[in-house]
Amino acid sequence: MILVAYYIVMNLIGFWTMQIDKNRAKKNKWRVPERRIWFIAFIGGGIGATVGMNVFRHKTKHLAFKLFLPLLGILQVLLIVYLSFTRVPIP
Repeated sequence: MILVAYYIVMNLIGFWTMQIDKNRAKKNKWRVPERRIWFIAFIGGGIGATVGMNVFRHKTKHLAFKLFLPLLGILQVLLIVYLSFTRVPIP
């Protein structure tokens, strides 16, 4: 249950990060570094960042974001499903 809550929160953060960066890009203000977006996506926010990318039409011209962000999100969903249906002892 904690894992699912963490995953939901990280995806919300990924979504909001894309929204914040898009708004800052429109206003020519300081941007969220791509490294930070990738980090958030990597630690669990892949689906949220992908949805944010498409909703806000942000980073859609970057091939790496277009291909690997959705792939990362799919892998995370598969990992969550796997961990949900197997008994992994938590120390």
